[in-house]
Amino acid sequence: MRQAGRYMQHYRDVRAKVSFLDLCKTPDLVAEVTVTPVERLNVDAAILFADILLLLEPMGVGLEYATGGPVIQRPVRTGGDIDALRDPVPEESLSYVYAAVRSTRAALNGRVPLIGFCGAPFTLASYLIEGGASRNYIHTKRLYHTDPGAWNALMERLVASTLSYVNAQIDAGIDALQVFDSWVGCLAPDDYREYVLPHMRRLMAGVTPGVPVIHFGTGTCGLLELMREAGSDVMGVDWRVDLDEAWSRVGHDMAIQGNLDPVALFAPPAEIRRRVGDILRRVQGRPGHIFNLGHGILPETPVDHVRAMVDAVHELSA
Repeated sequence: MRQAGRYMQHYRDVRAKVSFLDLCKTPDLVAEVTVTPVERLNVDAAILFADILLLLEPMGVGLEYATGGPVIQRPVRTGGDIDALRDPVPEESLSYVYAAVRSTRAALNGRVPLIGFCGAPFTLASYLIEGGASRNYIHTKRLYHTDPGAWNALMERLVASTLSYVNAQIDAGIDALQVFDSWVGCLAPDDYREYVLPHMRRLMAGVTPGVPVIHFGTGTCGLLELMREAGSDVMGVDWRVDLDEAWSRVGHDMAIQGNLDPVALFAPPAEIRRRVGDILRRVQGRPGHIFNLGHGILPETPVDHVRAMVDAVHELSA
């Protein structure tokens, strides 16, 4: 995850010339920064360079990518705020994403599959409500506790917009879809069951059939069985749970993705190889495992350590 990122000199060189948002909106540059890690790391799939919050920009909330992270200048915290949101028409306002998919597919030339992605409705809603990153998600939880009607109205609108967005990505040529619920681990199981799961079921059911869907969240050890009920093809897990335990909990009839701690890539290559071997041992030779990090590569990560991880996965799983 975060294949194209600041750990790579090539990406830093590109970002020195353009802003983050301008990069996202320039299809040829997106293709360049998406394909470069595939060539340099020898990974088995490309991940489209984009951002989960692009869908929020046309809603009129003032999305800004500041030094400390994304900021929503006009947070959404009441029923009136939700009513005032603009419903994006992704085919128009996000056409640059679909152009980037087509450019990237052409650059990959069939060498590896291309994974597209989106933010899950809960994580998108949390950004809209909190106005940025949060530790306790007070505004988000207050809204669904005090005005569940407004909460459900917001989630329904986000599901509809997200489905238009991802199905257009599929039409443009992505081979698989990853749904990022980056913040959902803040929820108690009962809150997930009541305020999130019904919306996730609608989202998963509405994705164009035939394209595998990966459902990923962080801090989700207490939610895995509920997340399975949403209906994805693959469960993505972070490093806070043993992979074999997670797979047993969601069932071996679904695929699993994960789950090396990204900070393990700062260890010596021999230790990286040992940790890769431990994860593969837990797979026990079953089909349906996608080796990945448990979250995004950190900017300071040595590139040669990432390549050592990839090489170890290929060698030890051969």
